[in-house]
Amino acid sequence: MANINCSKIEEAVRLILEAIGEDVNREGLIETPKRVAKMYEEMFSGLTIDPKEYFDTIFSEDHEELVLVKDIPFYSMCEHHLVPFYGTAHVAYIPRDGRVAGLSKLARAVEAVSRRPQLQERITSIVADTIMETLEPHGVMVVVEAEHMCMTMRGVKKNGTKTITSAVRGVLEKDSNAHSEVLSYINN
Repeated sequence: MANINCSKIEEAVRLILEAIGEDVNREGLIETPKRVAKMYEEMFSGLTIDPKEYFDTIFSEDHEELVLVKDIPFYSMCEHHLVPFYGTAHVAYIPRDGRVAGLSKLARAVEAVSRRPQLQERITSIVADTIMETLEPHGVMVVVEAEHMCMTMRGVKKNGTKTITSAVRGVLEKDSNAHSEVLSYINN
């Protein structure tokens, strides 16, 4: 797993500031390299976390119907431009043999995966695959909606544009009624 090297980040930020013509000794910028390094340490903390660890504790419950945690807020950094993207994730699964996880574990898995230089598509797939591997449910659906600053601040400059990705596994992929049911709950 990765270790964050704050001194390298600080030096890199100084170089970037110099490269854009800024005075790195200006009052407002003197501590900026240190602040950015500390921010990156927090924002990229998911590099050292395997989301599977959140599913080490599994409960046995007589429940084999839909479990959905929706509107989980997250933020991440686009690996192409190192600018933020943020939005909400919706995580659904149908337990098998009563194997359920604590509800907060679904949100923690989303957070761990999103706190890396990342692509939205990858967040969606990793969360779905992690749940399939650890809980072994009948099915999983993960839907992620996000606004990407690389589309808002630069390039096409389309503020408010949302990207939606989904990863569907097991019975939720094969059974169109179950698939539609999950989407109806997400959209309510």
